[in-house]
Amino acid sequence: MTGIAIHSLTPDELDAEAEALARIMADTVETGAAIGYMQPFTEADGLAFFTDQVFPEIRAGRRKLLIAMLDGETAGSVQLIIALPPNQPHRCEVAKMMVSPAARRKGIGAALMRALDAQARAAGKTLITLDTRTGDAAEPLYRAAGFVSAGVIPGFALDPDGTALHATTYMYKAL
Repeated sequence: MTGIAIHSLTPDELDAEAEALARIMADTVETGAAIGYMQPFTEADGLAFFTDQVFPEIRAGRRKLLIAMLDGETAGSVQLIIALPPNQPHRCEVAKMMVSPAARRKGIGAALMRALDAQARAAGKTLITLDTRTGDAAEPLYRAAGFVSAGVIPGFALDPDGTALHATTYMYKAL
């Protein structure tokens, strides 16, 4: 039996998790996940992403970063962007859902999504949105978590290996 624990990182905890998060991101992109980055993608690239882009947003209170621990090891993460334009105070966005390839199919993604809902509610949000590569393995996870498709945009982005364009599915969930 595996033990999954989800934790929302505080600003004081970010640096201690930076290397593990960078490793998960590099492994995720290198195995073909469409999270906005191209191959090759290194741990150094992941570290720069977290330290330069994500951590400042968390410290400023505009974003939440949840990590999943599997048997005491960091195995996944997801972000919740809570600071959106002034006309959208009720909404938040899911960003960069990642589970280490070695830890997939163990319930980590579902646990992260449940915790994300709780974070959104605690922030006073009533609508969560996200986009995902159409047909991606994450799409059924989001549907199981209660997200509904709003539409598909064809030819939205390049696959991480740069060989083809893929469609993206926009999804939402009312809380």
